[in-house]
Amino acid sequence: MVTAVYWVSEAVPLGAAALVPAFLYPLFGVLKSSEVAAEYCKDTTLLLMGVICLAASIEKWNLHKRIALRMVMIAGAKPGMLVLGFMCCTVFLSMWLSNTSTTAMVMPIAEAVLQQLICTGLADSHDDSETGDAPEEDSEENLDKNQLELLYQNEQYVCRVAIEIPNVKRVRARRDSQYPTKRDHMICKCLSLSITYAATIGGLITITGTSTNLIFAEQFNTRYPEAKVINFGTWFIFSFPIAIIMLVLTWLWLHFLFLGCNFRETCSLSKKRKTRREMMSEQRIQEEYAKLGPISYPEVVTGIFFILMTLLWFTREPGFVPGWTSLFERKGYRTDATVSVLLGFLLFLIPARRPFSSSSPKDSSDSDPLAPMITWKDFQRLMPWEIVILVGGGYALAAGCKVSGLSVWIGRQLEPMSGLPPWAVTLLACLLVSAVTEFASNPATLTVFLPILSALSETLLINPLHTLIPSTMCVSFGVMLPVGNPPNAIVFSYGHVKISDMVASIGFRIVKAGFGVNLIGVAVVMLAITTWGVPLFNLTEFPAWAVARNVTGGL
Repeated sequence: MVTAVYWVSEAVPLGAAALVPAFLYPLFGVLKSSEVAAEYCKDTTLLLMGVICLAASIEKWNLHKRIALRMVMIAGAKPGMLVLGFMCCTVFLSMWLSNTSTTAMVMPIAEAVLQQLICTGLADSHDDSETGDAPEEDSEENLDKNQLELLYQNEQYVCRVAIEIPNVKRVRARRDSQYPTKRDHMICKCLSLSITYAATIGGLITITGTSTNLIFAEQFNTRYPEAKVINFGTWFIFSFPIAIIMLVLTWLWLHFLFLGCNFRETCSLSKKRKTRREMMSEQRIQEEYAKLGPISYPEVVTGIFFILMTLLWFTREPGFVPGWTSLFERKGYRTDATVSVLLGFLLFLIPARRPFSSSSPKDSSDSDPLAPMITWKDFQRLMPWEIVILVGGGYALAAGCKVSGLSVWIGRQLEPMSGLPPWAVTLLACLLVSAVTEFASNPATLTVFLPILSALSETLLINPLHTLIPSTMCVSFGVMLPVGNPPNAIVFSYGHVKISDMVASIGFRIVKAGFGVNLIGVAVVMLAITTWGVPLFNLTEFPAWAVARNVTGGL
């Protein structure tokens, strides 16, 4: 209870609060100190470390930027399609990287495009207000004056359109009047919000996509060691359709709220309908892509490792056919962590320079011909040690609940809910965790609720997966407030979105933008768990592995 209070209140850092079981359990005789320490490093910890090695290589060699720009170039520069393009690339990256890292990587690219839209719009407004054209030779001087204005907002990108803003209006222009029109403001809001929502959606797809998925996988496998149903393949098969449906519905929702209902114009492929601003935006995206140059050797190696890791995860134990683990004599020794750590370790060995090549990689500052793809500093910079300690604290907390009998007691207190059908129990759990996670961190919320929901499922004789999987997904839907999750805070830092915009969209006093996305997520997850989730996880019956756990816990 002390740990849970610290997690929810955030009176101390989450990682520090996760250390409370390490000294309280031994002091009160719940668990030995050595037993508690063993809970802080599990299989998922090694899985995360291997994935971070690959993420460090992706970020170091700008593969994420190449993927994002290419997908946006395919989508085009029409506002609606631009939003969809950024959402697609964010979802794809968030499948393999953390939601926070993905948002931090994609937002600077989106900001460059938005600045181009703002610059072109201001230039158009300036041209309309002038009686004559300015001399061509003065453009460089005007550009220098106005670059300072734009660099204040984003030091990484410089607008190339000369804009003359009177001195008396500069302060106001940096605030509410920085957007040429209200529609431009809506485009900036829509694109910014779409990236944080897409990062959340992408994190649902894979076990490694977000820390809450890892917490669920490890706690589930620890509580039900006989259940061999959760792996990379089964999770992907279940969650990928959810992400696709959520992506489409969220895009339609944001388009309706911020860009209007003109979907025919959005989906038009006619080049004649492109405005000057859309053409300038496309040109800016192409320029950013051209800066990357031709694809480099380290990018190729990183891409190969990325594909190889995914294939090995899928084919380890696919279920419908024997996986590559069947080639080994002893079963159960190899997990997804084995693959990620092996490939992550190889990234420290493989040189970043092409064999028999005298040229150094374009982004490498090391002249050593044997410099590896990544260094320990690259790994250390991205490794979320606080999450590792937080997850370990959750495992320790769950172990204490099991040994002390607290989880069984909680389950008995929830017996009055036995009259509810399974779908109603799951819906109540989803609504509860999605509400709590708006004010508390996602990992802390899930760590507190997982033991309770497991005990509830065992008491009501419901397949635990029926409540645990939807709750794990819905705990990621903290999309209404900046404190809901770190990607929200990153988007807020760029200044296009305010708290009022996440709670209520402009022009709609009743409809809530973030609340709508939250409802979409809960509805789609409930649809999945009651349709294709039933045959995939055999949810119609109380499984034998849960019966064994229930009998053991009751004793």
